[in-house]
Amino acid sequence: MRILPRVQTNSCDWDPTTSPHPDRIEAVSSLNDLVTSIGADLTREDINRLHVLISDWQVLADFALADAVLWIPSPDGRFLAVAQCRPATGATIHLDDVVGLYSSPMRSAQLSQAMSEGQPHYAPDMRWAGSYSVSEIHVPVRVDDRIVAVVSLETSSQSLRRNAESLGWFDDVTRALSHMLAAGRYPYESAPTSSNHGIPRVSDGALFLDNDGVVHHVTPNARSCFRRLGVSKSLEGRVLAEAITELLDGVSHVDETLAVVVMGRAAWVSEVESPSGTVSLRALPLVVDGHRAGAALLCRDVSEMRRRERELLSKDATIREIHHRVKNNLQTVSSLLRMQARRSDNPEVKQALGEAERRVATISQVHQELSQNIDETVNFDSMMERLIRMAASAATPDQHIRTAISGTFGRVDADAASALAVVLAELVTNAVEHGFEGRESGTVTVQSARSNGHAEISVIDDGAGIPEGAARSGLGTQIVHTLVGSELHGTIEWANRPEGGTEVRIAARLQQHS
Repeated sequence: MRILPRVQTNSCDWDPTTSPHPDRIEAVSSLNDLVTSIGADLTREDINRLHVLISDWQVLADFALADAVLWIPSPDGRFLAVAQCRPATGATIHLDDVVGLYSSPMRSAQLSQAMSEGQPHYAPDMRWAGSYSVSEIHVPVRVDDRIVAVVSLETSSQSLRRNAESLGWFDDVTRALSHMLAAGRYPYESAPTSSNHGIPRVSDGALFLDNDGVVHHVTPNARSCFRRLGVSKSLEGRVLAEAITELLDGVSHVDETLAVVVMGRAAWVSEVESPSGTVSLRALPLVVDGHRAGAALLCRDVSEMRRRERELLSKDATIREIHHRVKNNLQTVSSLLRMQARRSDNPEVKQALGEAERRVATISQVHQELSQNIDETVNFDSMMERLIRMAASAATPDQHIRTAISGTFGRVDADAASALAVVLAELVTNAVEHGFEGRESGTVTVQSARSNGHAEISVIDDGAGIPEGAARSGLGTQIVHTLVGSELHGTIEWANRPEGGTEVRIAARLQQHS
């Protein structure tokens, strides 16, 4: 049983329940593809301008309480719908997507008239759509001195009745923006094109200012926004800039663009912050017949959003400070171990303390990197070179051992970074201590092949290789086995190279989510 009334798409006589549409371009849906598919006579500059329009035309649809459809002319005289925007402030006309549909002959005639006149064209008659009537405005889109497309604004009688009762000034803004679009003045060259980070929309709150910045109309949502900000008196009849200035006593930072935005002089976004809240503001200067005609001002309460951002920044700063303090503490421990080793007369104790000092210093380097990042990852490549050079020189200060790095590690999770640093330092140290005995020089190369969150790592030396039957049971080997298996969730294996020397191959997971 059909509950909703049948709704025409206004493009041709078609029931949305049938599929596919008999006169729709189904294969493509993007603006560029649709323009290409019909061979429309549009330049790259024209298409770029249309992209700018559809990135910001929600404002026009919301003030008009209308579905906005962008039509481009095809070489055969018809018009193709290439983009669509539904209003957030009123009922939609098109329950189905109209992108890819050709216009009906009657619609094509009205769109052609708007293009030829170069001015917004109001359809002479209301059109019936299901249980309500629809009014239409066809607005030409000008790029430089050419009309390249038409926007149809289609508003239901239900939305019109609500608009007439409480928001009649929306019509004035719609007419002004329509004429600006036809004159090439809208969308604004400097208008923000994203709804991220608190950029307000009409449904969030809207005001109308005259040329002197005096408020004439305020939507209920806008009234609530400024009440949250701390404005207790009615805004109607007041200069908005003066009302906001009263809130800024004692505020240390004021956005430098705030003054021109609250006066409606610049098409930009600013923020005003008071002790009780934060409101994002966007000004839409209106121009009629070449003269300023006031401005629409959109507002959005972003107090909670900014509070969360401040909490995240505070959390990031705290984490970095913790890593910095851990690094300092580890450096202190490293210094104590080094001092203790110097005071000992037992060679075995001196060696054990020296190895412990080196391992602590390696972990300290990881925390040094973490203390400089805003996320819990380490740019491992930036610290790898000095890490293995330090390990090689500490293992045998009297030999000339060259270290080299091949491939990339990328960013490594904090948990894996400490384990990986210790493992590689141990392997390089082991290669230098046991692979080059009796030699004055040699080379140790660390290779890494990264694939998403996993890595294949090799530590290669050109030393003597592993003696036949040699047992790998030292403390360093045990540490490496433990860290690779438990912290890096990987595997490790040793092998002699045919050309001489040793290769240690590690398969490790460097990110928890890859």
